Amino acid sequence: MDFFLELFQGFAVLARPDVLAYMVLGFLIGTFFGAVPGLTSVLAIALLLPITYSMDVVPALVMCAAIFMSGMYAGSITATTINIPGAPSSMMTAIEGHALMKRGEGANALGHAALGSMVGGSLGALLLMALMPLAAKASLLIQTPGKFSLVLFALVVIVIVQRDALAKGLVATMFGVMIGTVGIDVMQPIPRFNFGTEMLVEGIDMMPIIIGTFAISEVLYQAHRNHGDIRFSSSASTVIRRRDFLPSFAQIRQIGLFTYLKSALLGYGIGILPGVGGSMAAFVAYADAKRRSRAPEEYGNGSREGIAAAEAANNSMCGGAFVPMLMFGIPGDPTTAIVLGVLVINGLQPGPRLLENQTELIAPMFASLFVSALVLVPLTLFLLGPWFVRIVSIPKGLLYACIAVVALVGSYVATFSVFQMALALLFGILAFFLRRQNYPTVALLLGFILGPDLEQYLRRSLSLSDGNPMVFLTSLDSLFFLILAAVFIYFMAIRKSKEAGIERKAAVEREP
Repeated sequence: MDFFLELFQGFAVLARPDVLAYMVLGFLIGTFFGAVPGLTSVLAIALLLPITYSMDVVPALVMCAAIFMSGMYAGSITATTINIPGAPSSMMTAIEGHALMKRGEGANALGHAALGSMVGGSLGALLLMALMPLAAKASLLIQTPGKFSLVLFALVVIVIVQRDALAKGLVATMFGVMIGTVGIDVMQPIPRFNFGTEMLVEGIDMMPIIIGTFAISEVLYQAHRNHGDIRFSSSASTVIRRRDFLPSFAQIRQIGLFTYLKSALLGYGIGILPGVGGSMAAFVAYADAKRRSRAPEEYGNGSREGIAAAEAANNSMCGGAFVPMLMFGIPGDPTTAIVLGVLVINGLQPGPRLLENQTELIAPMFASLFVSALVLVPLTLFLLGPWFVRIVSIPKGLLYACIAVVALVGSYVATFSVFQMALALLFGILAFFLRRQNYPTVALLLGFILGPDLEQYLRRSLSLSDGNPMVFLTSLDSLFFLILAAVFIYFMAIRKSKEAGIERKAAVEREP
């Protein structure tokens, strides 16, 4: 009971003008870093980390929480407007949001993204506050074999979502997994696949992959598609009113309250699992929504339901990611890893005693997470939404040239390595050629992100079981995720293929 009283007092602390100012400032910083391709909320908090030495712990944590939530939401802005996700978790939003943008419905797409972010983020924060002690115990039930099966399930979903090109999706995913093996072995301090150069011993950083596969490849793809003549967008002259950002009640009813709630619960649950992150949360929720959708043909062509599911999941993940970090010192994602650094440099040690003895210090952070999602997300869109959409009114030649420069500089700032910046350019060219052959670059990136975890949990599980692979079937948590993967394969791949075959056969029989 004392814990919940401290939570209410956390909202009172947040209402103080100085603390509130830090939250708003953090939200604006996170929005900027989340929206600019190549810059993320991780980088924003990392750059601000030295400043926290001179700040009180409460404003520092409040600012970090606001950056986290706004950075997750802001990735949908450029994902929708120019098809370049500001964050990896917005990749699914880019697929659906940009399709709507090309139809002149970009404002509506941004409105649905903000609504999904608001619902998911606020629910995730509420669940964090209400269920954190219980959720922390539940996360301990997922053992190493279960983590392997969970990552395997995510990779299976990545492939089968490419329903029209399963083989190409598999190739792209495995290629991403292969790239992730470059560098130091995940289990032993031994370099591998570095081709005799010390520059690859550290491995390939995530930032060059993200920047290359999205920002650089998009610049090249646009130039190629327009034969070097990059003109104004046809939607640039459209007059955008603030009410255009408000999703209609009919559209919200068509998506359904169940989609928002289920996606938020999925995102929160996935966020609890250490190291998973918003990309997997968005992808799993997106795939689940597509599987049970009444209009699956809209997916890939501008599905508002897909946007709502992905954004609700990746923002609710923010609340879940704090659970393992605060209870066990195990970050739920890269952003909470840096927030953990803020705690440590301020003398706060994660663990159950942090909740018992120092709730007054972390309660304002929970309040900031909730208020950022419930109030600042829709308020920011309402105030700045027309400016978000007008980004396409900039001549694309100038816009994409600036994006290329900022993205490459961002890759250098993120890694302080000219070599990694060159890799961003290299992967951009590679992704460009893959896109020309209709290989999904999203699958490549997710394979790269999840590949090291897949290998690590596989080898740890086999080590614990003396090389017996049956450990994945005898562990209940692992068996659950394997069954779930089999269910997805059957309903989204095998059954859909059979239905498509029957439809083609019926069409042939109807022909005279």
